[in-house]
Amino acid sequence: MHLEKRLPRNGKEGLLYGTIISTLTVFFMTTYSAIYFAGDFNGEVAWTILKMLPIIWIIVMIIEPVIFGRIAEALTAKFTKPADSFNSKILFRILFTVLGMSAAMTLIGDVVGNGFHSELFSNWLHNWPRNFVIVLAAESLVIQPIARFVMVKLHGSQDAKALAATEVDGQVL
Repeated sequence: MHLEKRLPRNGKEGLLYGTIISTLTVFFMTTYSAIYFAGDFNGEVAWTILKMLPIIWIIVMIIEPVIFGRIAEALTAKFTKPADSFNSKILFRILFTVLGMSAAMTLIGDVVGNGFHSELFSNWLHNWPRNFVIVLAAESLVIQPIARFVMVKLHGSQDAKALAATEVDGQVL
């Protein structure tokens, strides 16, 4: 049986994979958004980013696997066939995850950064399309490939250890 080296094979690997993706995405989008809305980067903006990162990261680590990851998996299964390529399935998974997460996190990020205010919904309408496109590009071109590279390296190491464990004096057991 062929095991996919680019994706997690168990829960621990899934946690690592999700943590890599979430951490890179949260760091990128929190930094981008803070600098974008401040207009420049300075010590105050850096401090704001540092304060927001753990809060946003915890929120993402909860809502992605509990809500949007499950929805994305179901939609991906609905729009793809078992015989479809790895890349088509991954792209659908990225699209559906980013669609939900960017919509939720645009709203949540505004609440975390500015509290509840009267322009919350209009800000969301204005900011979400831009955030969606930025995260979709970042996830597709940089963040997901990094996480898959880590999985390939991890699985390569695991496979090499397993092979070495079955060999004794050059003989395969």
